[in-house]
Amino acid sequence: MIANISGCLPYMLPPKCQNNCLANKYRLITGACNNREHPRWGASNTALARWLPPVYEDGISQPKGWNPNFFFNGSQLPLVREVTRKIIRASNVTEDNLYSDVIMVWGQYISHDISFTPQSTNRAAFLRGVECKMTCENQKSCFPIKVFANDTLSTGRECMPFYRSSPACGTGDHRILFENLSTLKPREQINGLTSFLDASTVYGSTPAVENKLRNFTSKEGLLRVNVRYYDNDRDYLPFVDQVPSPCTQDPNSDEAERIECFMAGDSRSSEVISLTAMHTLWLREHNRLAKALRKLNRHWSSETVYQEARKIVGALHQIITLRDYIPKIIGPEAFNQYLGLYKGYDHKINPTASNVFCTAAFRFGHATIHPIIKRLNAQYQDDPDLPNLHMHEVFFSPWRLIKEGGLDPLLRGILAKSAKLLMQDQMMNEELTERLVVLSNNGSLDLASLNLQRGRDHGLPGYNDWREFCGLPRLETQTDLNTVIANRKVAEKIMELYSNPNNIDVWLGGLAENFLPGARTGPLFACIIGKQMKALREGDRFWWENSHVFTETQRHELRKHSLSRIICDNTGLSEVPLDAFQLGKFPQDFESCDNIPGINLEAWQESNQQEETCGFPEGVANGNFLYCSEFGKSMVIYSCQHGAMRLHTIPNSEMCLNPKIHCQVYMSASDYTLTQSANGSAQANMLKDRTHLSVETNSKKHHEMKTSQPNILVEPADKDLANGPQILLCM
Repeated sequence: MIANISGCLPYMLPPKCQNNCLANKYRLITGACNNREHPRWGASNTALARWLPPVYEDGISQPKGWNPNFFFNGSQLPLVREVTRKIIRASNVTEDNLYSDVIMVWGQYISHDISFTPQSTNRAAFLRGVECKMTCENQKSCFPIKVFANDTLSTGRECMPFYRSSPACGTGDHRILFENLSTLKPREQINGLTSFLDASTVYGSTPAVENKLRNFTSKEGLLRVNVRYYDNDRDYLPFVDQVPSPCTQDPNSDEAERIECFMAGDSRSSEVISLTAMHTLWLREHNRLAKALRKLNRHWSSETVYQEARKIVGALHQIITLRDYIPKIIGPEAFNQYLGLYKGYDHKINPTASNVFCTAAFRFGHATIHPIIKRLNAQYQDDPDLPNLHMHEVFFSPWRLIKEGGLDPLLRGILAKSAKLLMQDQMMNEELTERLVVLSNNGSLDLASLNLQRGRDHGLPGYNDWREFCGLPRLETQTDLNTVIANRKVAEKIMELYSNPNNIDVWLGGLAENFLPGARTGPLFACIIGKQMKALREGDRFWWENSHVFTETQRHELRKHSLSRIICDNTGLSEVPLDAFQLGKFPQDFESCDNIPGINLEAWQESNQQEETCGFPEGVANGNFLYCSEFGKSMVIYSCQHGAMRLHTIPNSEMCLNPKIHCQVYMSASDYTLTQSANGSAQANMLKDRTHLSVETNSKKHHEMKTSQPNILVEPADKDLANGPQILLCM
């Protein structure tokens, strides 16, 4: 348990990667074994990648700003809240004249597909046993943000609580538990998600989360949906299992009408209703695809339908992000420089999400959040029944979706309203710097200060070090700074607070840079984002353009799809922009959904000839199966529902028939891997969470059986092997 919470389990139990057709067909939910030589690259619950060595005051764990008397380049670092108040926060908004609010929402959504850094499980100060919310001292996992007496966020206190990110095992303070005391490794942070663009926002990054999200009673490979509420006959996300959940409630409703937090592949799906809407769209899209695929392929098991729909949804996440989103963010020149055309999978490229990307560069999107949420009617006009909302009114408020019009009015508002334009003197609106609401805190917080403090917590090197990393010139003087920050007043304030450009926090420095042509970021963030996206693309064995992942015809169909098409297929909207990210006026810049191209799923239709193939079963009663064939060998994974199992005999002479496996209730505590062959040999090995049986007949026909949960037994042990093993399959 401790190893799992601390992130040490992946190091203690290195994965054993299978090399068979199923391992090449579908990615693991954990992201493990994507790279066969480095199976932990990009996997969930592993350390974020370091592109530059970390910078800690003690060289190991203490973040910059931990010791008040510590000097950097001859001066102290400014307090992060002081940076917010003097440079970052703004009350006014300049609207983007090119892009809609969708560009902000997608950025937030896709960032939650790439990374989540869990906070330290040791939430109390070590020496005094004080909860971090109750202390203003730097102790262990507590790194509070100092505030001023006249600060609007002070509320009589000297600080805002801040919990440090959990260290990866064997790093920082964890060296005491897992390493020789003479070996000191700087603190690293954990990514709780898979790094890959794999729609983990929809399916999760661990088997436990995935299993909670799936509807195992469906023959169509569906995801679970809400059973209490519907959006004009369309589905909502299911509620979380833990009730009462911490989400806010309608002040005009009583306790009996509680609306709980929603459950999705990422735990942050209820943060704001626009993000919730995006999660809901993809839930609906998966189920839409699954139902259509099942109609085309009646011989597919529900497991096959689920995996194929998941594979398509993952590909669409990749296409929308790399084709439609990233070029708008970093600009065409930077896109060509850092990514260019896809050249295929490269096993030497590490796709693991980098610390600087997750903690600084991709947080540029916080400066594009508009403080106002609009809900519009079918004519894309203001709806008097659904007034505008301020951002702080929609934090953790799923009830507003269910009780205030559902997805359609909100999506119209996102499509038709401008995103906030990042300006050097309007970096972040006060809705986020003065009224941020988080579930773990009773008062308001400041997102800008949290970002700056998180960068220091993670030991990110300074702004100039990252410019040098990207091949950009270091800035040494005020004059140098003026060359990359056009607003002289902002550049002067930065120098006034930091004294030396080397001291500038990388998130602030990157945010303040002049935009590149056709971009919404400056050269530093364009570099970091571009390099990360290239790693996620080239280092992913299951990238949609890789030749073995989809057929040529399927790739052609995938290219037709878009976020606009997904909105058309899963909402009541009948007119949308051709490019959902592009700002347009209704009706002249909107298209009928009838004219928005999409996938023709007939490219996924298979003939029923598989049913005559060796090893392909008629079906699994009360269970499921996956089938594949590669290099003349067939493989089937069987699983039974809810602890079911069945004694089943497969004689050698019947190996190429179509057996129907029957599952019955059975419980057992052990996991085994058994390998038997027709010559009488047998092996049994313990496994962590799945069982696996391989049988090779005298005729060299290959048949493998696997269950996703305990357990599999063979009876009798050896005496009847000449006639084929008798197998108990259970789950």
